[in-house]
Amino acid sequence: MINKRLKQLLAQIRQAEITYNRKPGDVLLLAVSKTKTAQDIAQAYSAGQRHFGENYCQEALKKQQELSAYDITWHFIGPIQSNKTKAIATHFNWVHSVDSFKIAKRLSEQRPSALPPLNICLQVNISGEQSKSGIVLNELAEMCVLIAALPNIKLRGVMAVPEPEDNFELQRKPFKALYQAVAKLGDFKLDTYSFGMSNDLNAAVAEGATIVRIGTALFGARE
Repeated sequence: MINKRLKQLLAQIRQAEITYNRKPGDVLLLAVSKTKTAQDIAQAYSAGQRHFGENYCQEALKKQQELSAYDITWHFIGPIQSNKTKAIATHFNWVHSVDSFKIAKRLSEQRPSALPPLNICLQVNISGEQSKSGIVLNELAEMCVLIAALPNIKLRGVMAVPEPEDNFELQRKPFKALYQAVAKLGDFKLDTYSFGMSNDLNAAVAEGATIVRIGTALFGARE
């Protein structure tokens, strides 16, 4: 079943790339595997999926051990507690949910020097929701200056989780605002836009997403 869903999702992404004049392969599917088993991940892997996103550090580390023979690129996409930064800095290739200089600095200091720089995205609270983490849009430029100077990490782009919206045009608006804000920064060579999930994938691709984070549509409803 995962195999079939993966094929459908990749076809949907490719069609969206064509529809919105994106280059083929511009958009990476990140499989959100939180609460899913190592067996589920292995099944998606055998169908060709290589990038997996996890929200909970302890759960992820356990799966990473079980799947150590697999050539997986691991992305951390959940809220980051200070006492978890060392494990995240050591065991992940990407972190999408950096929402403060303090967290970025800890990841930088705790990234093992034997590993390549840790790819990070700044989480932007694009809809201004009280319940969501992330910096506000007008802090973005200043935060980029501070974080880009840190060693052992590489600032790659931004991540956002807009307020849920059913209307396609309204879905596009926050993505467009974020994309335009990054385009104005210029100097930082940011190339990653991590936005779009199962319900707003097409709107995200239309507005420049380079990584879409898909869980339910790939693995089925959460346990």
